[in-house]
Order: sequence, then C-alpha cells, then structure tokens
Amino acid sequence: PDDEAPHHKMGAELYGRMCAVCHGSSGEGYLADQATALRHPDFLASVTDDYLRQAIAEGRANTTMSAWSVDRGGPLSRADTDALITFIRGWGSGARKALDERPNTGSAPSGAPNFARSCASCHGPRGTGGPNVGIGNPELLKHATNGFLRLAITKGRSGTPMPGFSATLGDPAVEDIVALLRSWQTGSSSKPPPPVKRPDPIPLGPVPLNPHGPEPIGFQLYPSATKADVVKAQLDRRARIALLDARAPPDYMNEHIAGAVSVPFYDPDPYIASLPKDTWLVSYCSCPHAESVTLARKLVAKGFSKVTVLDEGLGVWKRRKYETRTGAKP
Repeated sequence: PDDEAPHHKMGAELYGRMCAVCHGSSGEGYLADQATALRHPDFLASVTDDYLRQAIAEGRANTTMSAWSVDRGGPLSRADTDALITFIRGWGSGARKALDERPNTGSAPSGAPNFARSCASCHGPRGTGGPNVGIGNPELLKHATNGFLRLAITKGRSGTPMPGFSATLGDPAVEDIVALLRSWQTGSSSKPPPPVKRPDPIPLGPVPLNPHGPEPIGFQLYPSATKADVVKAQLDRRARIALLDARAPPDYMNEHIAGAVSVPFYDPDPYIASLPKDTWLVSYCSCPHAESVTLARKLVAKGFSKVTVLDEGLGVWKRRKYETRTGAKP
C-alpha cells in the first residue's frame, strides 16, 4: 500500500544501520553470531508481529541480541520498531501459513531425552547457550505460538542449519519437545510500556585510560585484531588506551569492560570529536567481531589511524575473569 512506502523506507534505513551487521543486508542470517535468517519464507509466514516487536524492543537476555527500544535505553521508538517490521515483512509473500495452534498435549519429561539427542548440541542443554537460536529463552517462548514451534521443529528451516524432525521424531515426540520448551517458559506477556523520549547518548566519560602512560605494545592495526590477553596486559602495564564498547547502550549498561566507554557502532558521530587521534582505540562487542569491526571501519574513515579490534570480544574477556562493570560509568 502507498501509505506503507514511507514506513518501509524508514525501516530499510534502520535495518541497514543496526540489523544488517548480524542478520545480513538481505535478511539471509548467519552473518554474525548465527543470527536468525529473517527473510526465510517459513519464518515470515509463521511469525507474528508481536513476536517480532518484542524481539526487537526487548532483545534476548544473555545473548548478543540487543534490546533496541527507548524504554530499555536503546535508540528505537515504537514507530521505529513498526517501520522495521514493515520492512522485514516486505521480504515475504504476505501469505501467512495456517498453523496448528491446538493446545499442547505432550509430556515435558518425555521430551527431555529427545531434546538432549536432537536439539541440545545446537540450542544448548536447556534451549539456551548453544551456537544457534536460544529456543529456551523465556521471552521468546512468551511470544512464540504453539503453531510456530511445531512448524519450526517438524519442517525445520531449509537452507539453514535447522533440519526438520517430522520423519525422525514423529508427532508425539514433537509434542513432548514443545511441552518441554513450555516448561522453561516463565511469567506472562505484559502490555508494552508507553512511549518515552529517546534517551540521550551515554556520556563519553574519560578517554583515554592512563593519559600519561606509554604506548601499548603488540596491538594489531585494523583490519587485524588484537587478542584479549594482549589488551589486558597493556592495561595492566598502564598503557595509554581507549576502550570503545560498540554495542547498543542497554548492553553497555548491563555489563562492559572496566574503563570502557560507550560508542555505539550504528551512531558514533556524537563521540567522534571527543576521541583522541593520538591514542590507540580498541573497539569491542560480543559477536565477537561484527559490531566492533563496523565501528572500527567508521573510525578509520573519520581519520583515526590507531584503531584495533578486540579479537575475541566480551565473552572471552569475561571467561578470562578480567574486570567488568555495570551501569553508565566506565
């Protein structure tokens, strides 16, 4: 429809800035962190707008999928989110599948062995923590209908690592797995909060760390990356460094490397004038490279010559038990 054209155009711009880095420029998925193939016809034909809206706005806790809504400290208003949904829907035919939405009749205890054999290696032992989508995430399950889950399990997603299990498991076993997934679901959906003003960027804070310190040793110039152990060693040496968290502000607020400042990959411009050009800038994210590389590329385009990317990202930094902090302060 003609009245959707401006919405679609705005959604395309937002998608290109914030989503394509992981989901791919055409929604093909798996560009970073095994991100969902959003344009897959079975996904688009079975997913609800409510599911998409919640995933974009609230993100997925304990994954690299950020919470993007202004209510969570992100950059997207409700209108922005709706524009993104309009754009994503444009990849589909518009026809929705007739899903099997009957109440689940399975047994969660019976589903556990089949899940362990067929699903855990990709999705994690309780549906989270694996290399692929966290199907045990409670927020995902709140908004995923029984029909959506049944279709994904039985038919899979052709062209992706997700196979169909209809022939190998059969309908009763699929019902048991759906019951197991539902047993991991907690709480209930709530009404979306009222719109709020888009938050101001997080203040940059002091940069660089150790302003009178020596030059770091062993840093690899972008497009090469620098190992976490090397960056930590130079911090311990009190070298002059600026750590830049490239993720969305809610991720930074939730946890960041001690001393890092927030410079979101999709909009670094508010911070550019305050970043020192005579100091090594270390960009990092969780993916571990998608958002951090995007920020590094933009910094180089702005004339910064001492730029590197933290090779393994925040996940390895945390596993090494190197210091992190929460909140808005570095």
